[in-house]
Amino acid sequence: MRSRHSILLWIFVTIIVGCSQLEKESTSPIETYSAKEIYDLGEMNLNDIRYEKAAEYFGEIERLYPYSEWAKRGLIMQAFSFHKATDYPNSRSSAQRYIEFYPAAEDAAYAQYILALSYYDQIAEVGRDQDLTLKALEELRLLIERYPDSEYGAEAKIKFDLAFDYLAAKEMEVGRYYLQKGYYTSAINRFRIVVQDFQTTHQTPEALYRLVESYLSLGLKVEAQLAGAVLASQYASTDWHNQSIILLNGNGLTPDTKGNNWLAQIYRQMIKGQWL
Repeated sequence: MRSRHSILLWIFVTIIVGCSQLEKESTSPIETYSAKEIYDLGEMNLNDIRYEKAAEYFGEIERLYPYSEWAKRGLIMQAFSFHKATDYPNSRSSAQRYIEFYPAAEDAAYAQYILALSYYDQIAEVGRDQDLTLKALEELRLLIERYPDSEYGAEAKIKFDLAFDYLAAKEMEVGRYYLQKGYYTSAINRFRIVVQDFQTTHQTPEALYRLVESYLSLGLKVEAQLAGAVLASQYASTDWHNQSIILLNGNGLTPDTKGNNWLAQIYRQMIKGQWL
């Protein structure tokens, strides 16, 4: 019974303190607050899902109490609050300032992570403009290189691979469009980019199959056989390989490594480990 009364008393006191903070927030100039009081108000607004207001309070600490430990903590929280508000430019700016001011701090890796997320979280919205994706990859790479042992390193590697795969997928999307329209040379150029520059992504098997398809459409049998040979050697378990065999056999052909074009070089690199 006494324990229950203690809990009720704690709740009552918490409510009173919260109400007094709100009253002070609405009536007192921000300059009258201590750094901790401003930080607490920022957290309170953050918990109430008032992200922009929270970011505003965290920013006031930096203005009123520069170079303090609370300003340092407030800056990383400001970056987080702006990100929660999907205000990516301001989130990026706060995170960048934190990295510049406190490069050796414990939260520097987290600031770099927020900086990368400010680009990464917009990838699905950028359409055919891949600039943000490239910037996300750059910032994720910096996180992996600068803070390899941080708790955000593993997550950064996953997001890096996903963003890299996304770039390859966009190349495939354009390549398939050209292929459908009968612009075979333009399609080949896109599929070639995937095979040469995005070999580690999930898009490579389809890119090789589409090369088989495109080369056959142009009557370039040797090139089609080479694409089929790379596909057979590296991705024999995929359905794209099975489809390429059907397509080649339908034209009286089989995968073959003869020839000396860019695909032959890819074959030597990927299959035989020869780089010259």
